[in-house]
Amino acid sequence: MTSQEEKILTDEMANSSPAKSVGDPGITPLSPTHIQPQPQPQPQPCLSSWLLLITERQNDTNDQVPSGMSFMVVVAIDFGTTSSGYAYAFTKEPECIHTMRRWEGGDPGVSNQKTPTTILLTPDRKFHSFGYAARDFYHDLDPSESKHWLYLEKFKMKLHTTANLSINTDLQAANGKRVKALDIFAYALAFFKEQALKELSDQTGCEFDNNDVRWVITVPAIWKMPAKQFMREAAYKSGLVSRDNPEQLIIALEPEAASIYCRKLRLHQMVDLSNQTNQNGCSPTDNVGTAMTQASPGHAKEHVRRNRQSRTFLVENVVGELWSELEEGDRYVVVDCGGGTVDLTVHQIRLPEGHLKELYKASGGPYGSLGIDYEFEKLLCKIFGQDFIDQFKIKRPAAWVDLMIAFESRKRAAAPGRTNPLNINLPFSFIDYYKKFRGHSVEHALRKSNVDFVKWSSQGMLRMSPDAMNSLFKPTIEHIIQHLNELFEKPEVCNIKFLFLVGGFAESPLLQQAVQNMLQGRSRIIIPHDVGLTILKGAVLFGLDPSIIKVRRSPLTYGVGVLNRFVEGKHPSEKLLVKDGTRWCTDVFDTFISADQSVALGELVKRSYTPAKPSQQVIVIHVYCSEKESVGFISESGVKKCGTLRLDVSGTESTAPRREIQTHMQFGDTEIRAMAVDVSTGRTVKASIDFLSH
Repeated sequence: MTSQEEKILTDEMANSSPAKSVGDPGITPLSPTHIQPQPQPQPQPCLSSWLLLITERQNDTNDQVPSGMSFMVVVAIDFGTTSSGYAYAFTKEPECIHTMRRWEGGDPGVSNQKTPTTILLTPDRKFHSFGYAARDFYHDLDPSESKHWLYLEKFKMKLHTTANLSINTDLQAANGKRVKALDIFAYALAFFKEQALKELSDQTGCEFDNNDVRWVITVPAIWKMPAKQFMREAAYKSGLVSRDNPEQLIIALEPEAASIYCRKLRLHQMVDLSNQTNQNGCSPTDNVGTAMTQASPGHAKEHVRRNRQSRTFLVENVVGELWSELEEGDRYVVVDCGGGTVDLTVHQIRLPEGHLKELYKASGGPYGSLGIDYEFEKLLCKIFGQDFIDQFKIKRPAAWVDLMIAFESRKRAAAPGRTNPLNINLPFSFIDYYKKFRGHSVEHALRKSNVDFVKWSSQGMLRMSPDAMNSLFKPTIEHIIQHLNELFEKPEVCNIKFLFLVGGFAESPLLQQAVQNMLQGRSRIIIPHDVGLTILKGAVLFGLDPSIIKVRRSPLTYGVGVLNRFVEGKHPSEKLLVKDGTRWCTDVFDTFISADQSVALGELVKRSYTPAKPSQQVIVIHVYCSEKESVGFISESGVKKCGTLRLDVSGTESTAPRREIQTHMQFGDTEIRAMAVDVSTGRTVKASIDFLSH
């Protein structure tokens, strides 16, 4: 055995240095089996209980992605921070995407193509309603009654912001009570399952079987693996799919879905901001009006009118006119601006099939339109006092929801060239409760505050100047523009032909103008019509053909902790471990895949292990990750334990003197998968990677 091959893998790495805990007398280098090392082999570790025989990375020509064609229909759920919805397409008619039925309820000035991501539980924590129904019922409850009900909104961000996300992570309802996040997400998915199956049954004239549905759930591309796994666990709990058939559910990345849909755009289905001369952005109504008629006015208006009635979007079998301008190797950026996050992906077109290659790892951050709500709340705290706002939210939760709904509709009216003020209704209970709390009126508070740009209207409204409203957008938009600037400085992100602006927040003329000013004509800015439905439609297309994205970039570096032969002058002395006269270096990071490394769909990382004892049934190996591209030791700053690889070999007993368990890990999909086989018997070994138990 060469010195390179003598590398011991330990599953004791929970400690900062495992040297003290690796006292297992079973740690001895074992020689390889009959399997020959590959040319230029990577180091070959062996484990106290498992011997690593082969390390190799291969590109499997079979794309390890289940085909969508064994299902009758693909249903995609866009589970958004502020609003959610579903759409579907029958596999026999993939060019027809049907969006969900119109939701009952809605707000003046706000499109109700989707429903608010709000959920209401009864006082005994049973599911009551979702969306507009939940919000309206909660609004109508008497204040003395509403404090016992559990109302939750905008809870999706918890999965992104929680550092140690687990199955037991909880959420806080409007009344301050806590409830398990997994239950809330499962209730929401069960609601969409019921709605979609009912609509499919109505459409086909018979009861639709859930087994005939491929489900797709969208998540932000910047989400870490624990959050993606959490959504899958919620899907299992909701009955959307079963653990026995995990392929029935696909996790789609939101900007990827948008990218897939944008390939199909026709000229009358989008606005090219590069053709806008006023530099003031364009409103959602402009999208359907003036800019649409650039192609064929009669055809465009008829197309929209027909689609509004039928909710069916015809997707071209061929690529759209915009896409036909793209040549082999052309690059474009998708900026998905949602309620909670802003996601950016960089794709390159591969002809003739039109497959997509990710050029730079997904990036972004919590820069969604929720940031404007937080700024508004800070403004209210400045005027009325943090203590009052905190108390009001707990004592009058339904009225607080009303106030934020009123702000939402005015927020959408903000525009660069606006001159007239924006009026925001203050609920009567806000005015009344403030007087009881402070002993003077809301009007008095406004006069006494140093906030000159917010006045009191005699109609019981807060009157905000356009500059005041625009200032609430400023921090969030600055974050987005800063991130775009940093992205465009990367060498991979040069010569960008198009920038697609998608997501609900993309409707904001203020954001549109800021992106125009930042790019200065370097790329054409394209905004699809029904921009809030772009991800939903793309997610359906992704479900129909999950192999459309051929190459992705790994967002993190993944690996395991190993022991290596100690090399004087190369390894630090504090990592030295002497065992049976052999000098080992502890804490060595054995890299599976590096951050920002290109990974083809179906590309596998291989490791082979053998149990040290014939009776061994299960092994758990810790998986580590880092944002750094190059990692030397698991004890370095920024390296953390993020999951476990679990191999269950029970039921696959073999008479072979040394059993080889070959493990394949797939990193080129939207989720990391593990598969394993007992080489001597050919039987499948249960293999799983768990990111939620840490």
